[in-house]
Amino acid sequence: MPDADFLVVDNVSRVFKPVSRSLSILSGRAAAGTRAVDSVSFTVRQGQTFGLVGESGCGKSTLARLVAGLMSPTSGSVRFGTTEAKHRKPRLQMIFQDPFSSLNGRWTVGRIIAEPIRVHGLRRGAAVRSRVFELLESVGLSAADAAKYPQEFSGGQRQRISIARALAGEPDFLILDEPTSALDVSVQAQILNLLKSLQEELRLTSLFITHNLAVVRLMADRIGVMYLGQIVEEAETDTLFGAPRHPYTRLLIDAAPDLDTHDRSLHPIAGDLPSPSSPPSGCRFHTRCPRAAAPCVENEPVLTVTPEGSTFRCHFPLEREAASSLSGGGQGAGLASAAARR
Repeated sequence: MPDADFLVVDNVSRVFKPVSRSLSILSGRAAAGTRAVDSVSFTVRQGQTFGLVGESGCGKSTLARLVAGLMSPTSGSVRFGTTEAKHRKPRLQMIFQDPFSSLNGRWTVGRIIAEPIRVHGLRRGAAVRSRVFELLESVGLSAADAAKYPQEFSGGQRQRISIARALAGEPDFLILDEPTSALDVSVQAQILNLLKSLQEELRLTSLFITHNLAVVRLMADRIGVMYLGQIVEEAETDTLFGAPRHPYTRLLIDAAPDLDTHDRSLHPIAGDLPSPSSPPSGCRFHTRCPRAAAPCVENEPVLTVTPEGSTFRCHFPLEREAASSLSGGGQGAGLASAAARR
């Protein structure tokens, strides 16, 4: 079971200032910038995988970069607990979306995987080479692959190399930003199966970012649903899929037919995602929400905490009975069930 809090994201926002002031000069108003992440808070406990899901453009990848320290928050804080008895800063590693551009084509696979080992001083001499071979075999490749170059491998094999490189740094925390979205469905299932087994074997603490609900249902212990820079619902995985409270979560589930074995039709969410540079007033989802009423337009919903520790932002949340009526059956179908097979 997860224990101590490992990562605490506390009221984090990130505002990107406009490149040009011409529009603000013409309008006579000061440019406020784009609030890509807006007052986001969540906690990841030791040994837990926290999933972050939402449509493209909702701020997931920006939040990942804030957690990784690749950019600084405009306000709020990102805090890590010290690692067990070592009282050092935790080591972070990241697995990126595109396995074709995330690997240096001029380096051999062995050098790529060895680099984090050398940078962190984890092994020396012949032990580095032995560790590289061990990592390659742990992700389903062979020791002989260390002498090859990334361009000699398929997309799925390159992502395995990326996973081996991430594990080479012996990370305390792993960030996975859409790690399977650039792969075809059959290869996605293989990579997810590998990641799931590594999660269980190494008890990794991680942040898993995806737009695919079937994937996040398989991989995450707890899930945050993002919309236009905010987390609008957060809950344990079974709770979220069994009885979502926010209409956006319900619509995301309905839009993914693989999650419901009884309803194989697609229910796309009506309307377009508003611009994060000019979000709607009140509840940000009201322009697309079938339950929207006057309070949704006028007032931003407060964060509600349920007795079991789930949270949501909605003036008219779904009742448990109504929310669970379309939750689907069993392990689901399609990609989730393919990846779940051992």
